[in-house]
Amino acid sequence: MANDRFASAVFDEYLKKAMAHASSYLRKLPDRHVGARASRDELLETLRVPLPRQGDEGGDVIDLLAAQVDRGAVACNSPRYFGFVIGGAYPVALAADCLVSTWDQNAGIYAISPLVSVAEEVAAQWLLELFDLPPESGVGFVTGCQMANFTCLAAARHGVLRRVGWDVEVDGLAGAPRINVIASAESHITIDVAMRYLGMGTRALQRVETDAQGRMRVDALADKVASLTGPTIICAQAGNVNTGAFDPLREIGRIANDSGAWLHVDGAFGLWARASQSRRDLADGIELADSWATDAHKWLNVPYDSGVAMVRHAQDHRAAMTTAAAYLIQTQGEERDAVDWVPEFSRRARGIPVYATLRALGRDGIADLIDSCCARARQMAGQLAHEPGVRILNEVALNQVLVRFDDDDDITRAVITGVQRDGTCWLGGTNWQGQAAMRISVSNWATTEDDASRSVAAIIRVFRSLRDAGPGPTREDAST
Repeated sequence: MANDRFASAVFDEYLKKAMAHASSYLRKLPDRHVGARASRDELLETLRVPLPRQGDEGGDVIDLLAAQVDRGAVACNSPRYFGFVIGGAYPVALAADCLVSTWDQNAGIYAISPLVSVAEEVAAQWLLELFDLPPESGVGFVTGCQMANFTCLAAARHGVLRRVGWDVEVDGLAGAPRINVIASAESHITIDVAMRYLGMGTRALQRVETDAQGRMRVDALADKVASLTGPTIICAQAGNVNTGAFDPLREIGRIANDSGAWLHVDGAFGLWARASQSRRDLADGIELADSWATDAHKWLNVPYDSGVAMVRHAQDHRAAMTTAAAYLIQTQGEERDAVDWVPEFSRRARGIPVYATLRALGRDGIADLIDSCCARARQMAGQLAHEPGVRILNEVALNQVLVRFDDDDDITRAVITGVQRDGTCWLGGTNWQGQAAMRISVSNWATTEDDASRSVAAIIRVFRSLRDAGPGPTREDAST
C-alpha cells in the first residue's frame, strides 16, 4: 500500500501551486520593476511570526512566499539586471534544476547516484573541450567561483609542496616550506578568501602592479618572480570584475613555466570567452596554466551552485580533495566519485543543469550567448558616450562597462541610486582607481537591443534630472 505521506496528490497540489507562481513570475519578469521595493521592516512584518506549534498549511506557506517576491526580491534574472556578473537561468537549465530538487540525489559518490556521476563526467569533458583545455585535467563541480578558486589553490598548494617533498595533507603547513603566492593588485577578493581558508593567510599575498585597465604588468611580475626562491603560485585573472580586461596570459604562462611556478587563472566569467571565436584571443595563452576556476551561473546562465574547478594535474587535484571512510562504497574502476574532486561530500546534483544547458545550446549557442552579451555592452557604452557629461572609463572588450558622470563622485553615486529607484534596470557602483563609477555587467541570455536601449534611456533620464535639479539635497530624490 502506498505511504499516505507520499501520496502523489500532496506533491501535485504543492507543485502545481508553486509552478503557477513561478510561471506568473517569469511572465512578468521582462517588464517588472527590477529592484526590490520593500524594506527589511516591511518584510519582517509579513514573515516574522512565532514558530507555529502545529504548523501552517503548506499551500498557504507557498502562497505567502510567492506574494512577497515582487516587492522583496531584486529581479536578478531580469534581462535588464546589470548589477553584478549574474546570468539569468536559461529555460532548460531552470527545468533541469527542478528535476535535481525532485530527484533529491546526493551527488557525492557513484554508488548513490550513477546517473549524476556519469552526467557530470560527460559535462566535465564537454567543458574542457569547449575551453580547449587539456582533456586529462581533473574537474570538480563546486558551489561557485569562491570554492572553485579554493579547490584549485588547494591543488596548487599540494602540488608545489609535493615537488619539494612535503605532504601538506598529512603533515599540515606547520614546518612546511614557505609558499610564495603572487597575485595582481586587481585580483578578485575570492583569492584573498581562499588564502584564508587554506591557512596561508592574506599577508602572504605578494601584489603585482597593474596597468590602466587592471591588467597585471608582465615586467613587474618577471621582477617579482626573479627575486623569489622556493615553491611559488601565481594567480592571474581572465576578466577583471570592473573592466573585463584579461591579464596577458601567454606572457604570464611563459614566466610561470620557465620558473617552475604553478599558474592559476581566476576566470569566473572571462573563461567563457574561450567559447567565442570573436573573443577567444582575449584568453590567448590560458592553456599554459595549471588550474582554472569559473562559474557556470555567470555566463552559461544556469542557476546558482554551479562553480567549476579544473586542474591540469589531476593527481594533485584528487590528492588535495579526496577522502575515504570504511562505510563509504567508493569506486575502484572508471566510475567517478565526485567527492574526489570537491570539498563536499553531501551536495546536490549541481552538474545536471550544466549538462542540460551545454547539450541544449551546443557550441554555437554558447558562442552566440557570449557574443550577444558583449554586443549589448558595447551598445550601451556607445549610446551613453553620446550624452554630454558621460564618460566611459574602460575599453569595452567584453561585457563590462564603467561609466562616470560629470567627472564627479557624488553625481555618479546619485545617478546609480536614482537608476535603482527608477526600476527600469538595476546596476551597481564601484570604485575604480580612486574614482566612483557605475558598473554595468551584461550577462543575461535574454537581454535584447531594446532592453539595452531602454536601460540607457533610464540612465540618461536620471542623469539629466539630477543636472536640472542643481546642487543640494534634491539630487538624492531626482528619480522619485
